[in-house]
Amino acid sequence: QVQLVESGGGSVQAGGSLRLSCADSGYIYSDYWMGWFRQAPGKEREGVASITTDGVNTYYADSVKGRFTISRDNAKKTLYLQMNTLKPEDSAMYYCAARRGLVVGYPLDPSRYTYWGQGTQVTVSS
Repeated sequence: QVQLVESGGGSVQAGGSLRLSCADSGYIYSDYWMGWFRQAPGKEREGVASITTDGVNTYYADSVKGRFTISRDNAKKTLYLQMNTLKPEDSAMYYCAARRGLVVGYPLDPSRYTYWGQGTQVTVSS
């Protein structure tokens, strides 16, 4: 069974950086397409970044392109999100998610993912 646990959230000033991690206790981590999502109060959950099973291809929301980097270490069963030049509008609960195999369609659509972590809070102050 896949169990996702996020960490690395916190409070930071605008322009700062954070690195989120998502540890997976699933059986065959490399079989899973992974993604990062976020949800701010009163808003829908939105896709931030996703990465293919082999880590070769990545996808980003326009709002984070050039600032965020998603990566994975299949040997450690860990997903990462490096967030640089953070803005107040990046403040949200961040979730990692997984889907076994291929994500068909838009890779940042939350409905495409099966397993979810509990989230880690990111707060960016101006």
